Amino acid sequence: MAQIELSDIERVFKLGDSEVHALHAVTVAIEAGEYVAVMGPSGSGKSTLLNLLGLLDRPNGGTYRLEGRDVTTLTADEQAEVRRNRIGFVFQSFHLVPRLTAAENIALPLMLAGVPLAERAPRVAEALKNFGLDTRADHRPDELSGGQRQRVAIARATIMRPAMILADEPTGNLDRATGQDVTALLESLNASGVTLIVVTHDPVMGGRARRRLMMEDGALVADLRADAASTP
Repeated sequence: MAQIELSDIERVFKLGDSEVHALHAVTVAIEAGEYVAVMGPSGSGKSTLLNLLGLLDRPNGGTYRLEGRDVTTLTADEQAEVRRNRIGFVFQSFHLVPRLTAAENIALPLMLAGVPLAERAPRVAEALKNFGLDTRADHRPDELSGGQRQRVAIARATIMRPAMILADEPTGNLDRATGQDVTALLESLNASGVTLIVVTHDPVMGGRARRRLMMEDGALVADLRADAASTP
């Protein structure tokens, strides 16, 4: 059984009197531990697909099974629980809380999940050390470099030990050298067994993935693997 199973996914947005088919008949299966890049031109449906995978949006049609469970039928609260416990998000613009320190940002998912302070503190300290942020624990986002902010974001995304990480242009706001460091960090998490799905315009980063899903006009037009290529 695949970790992620999408079947005939449709997503339609209404703009006035017109309809935009952001996703059309998308069917794909992703195994646990895969490293997948979602690629395609602007407006091809990449971010819409990522939002659906992360349960930030619902499809108009089709089914999405995550770890064998049809998550399209869950209530908003049930979806929030799945998001909190099974999915980590990394965004291009970091999405850190400005008034919180690095340590507090990382701890936020634990606090929202009701993890007691006695357990929370050592897990945050371990994350700060693992991500090279132990000397920046008390710094707020505006006191951190772009690379440090993205490392805080990745630490926050993984503090709940999710089954998969969804990253939307994670190196988009970083210089090339810092972007390479962040890519290596995400790949090390994938090497530990976490499924990594990355939306990217960067052909270099996309080429590093072992599988590329190519989107065009809301459709999945090619499913390319490192050792083979196929069309859905």
